[in-house]
Amino acid sequence: MIIAKSKREIDKMRMAGQLVGQVLNELRTMVQPGVSTLEVDRAAERMIRDAGALPTFKGYHGFPYSICASVNEQVVHGFPSAYQLQEGDIFSIDVGATLEGFVGDTATTVPVGQVADARLQLIKVTEECLARGIEQCRVGNHLGDIGWAVQEHAEGHGYSVVREYVGHGIGRRMHEDPQIPNYGSPGKGPKIRSGYVFAVEPMINLGTHQTRVLSDGWTVVTLDGQISAHTEHTIAITENGPEVLTQVSPKVPRTVKFAASN
Repeated sequence: MIIAKSKREIDKMRMAGQLVGQVLNELRTMVQPGVSTLEVDRAAERMIRDAGALPTFKGYHGFPYSICASVNEQVVHGFPSAYQLQEGDIFSIDVGATLEGFVGDTATTVPVGQVADARLQLIKVTEECLARGIEQCRVGNHLGDIGWAVQEHAEGHGYSVVREYVGHGIGRRMHEDPQIPNYGSPGKGPKIRSGYVFAVEPMINLGTHQTRVLSDGWTVVTLDGQISAHTEHTIAITENGPEVLTQVSPKVPRTVKFAASN
């Protein structure tokens, strides 16, 4: 069952979304060669807790970290580790925070230092796929419109769309109904209504769409070892169109105070 949110609930989700968006912006500034993905995870947890929130991912079905840290061929759910980012990597950071009982969820893929043009293009198209999916988050549209918008743009550039992992409804829990695939047919699926809140998250691969899970039971990688990019926003459906709750401009002063890094 898809749960529509009240105005008050969306106000609370906006607070959670702005927090997690600000945390992600801070984490982006850390990304450079020589930084370990575990350092990024620890910074994320510190910022989230300092803001009076909880890192939603930590402990979720046993996941042991505060962010998902996926590098190069890793698609999603990567474990932060002692791995030090290398010049030319691409690094997907997925972060969630629970504030006053509601969840914000967002992700982005960041180039590390000087990155090959082919990798930058994959990131660019993945971000465009997200924007096109968000544009379809309108009252009266169907879930299939979101997936089709993502799929058409990705495949039009010669990329593939991950099938096994999808977007989702979000609210008091990180994963609520409905599932929101990044592929589909226009006009198909449940109709979108005001008050719905979705996490739309394209996962786009340079090569095959097929994936496998590593021995840790979480980290998803491309089957052919080619790179993957991932981006995500939390979006409220309103009568006036989609509102991106996790969108924070890097140029806007943050509204949440974070403690200084150790």
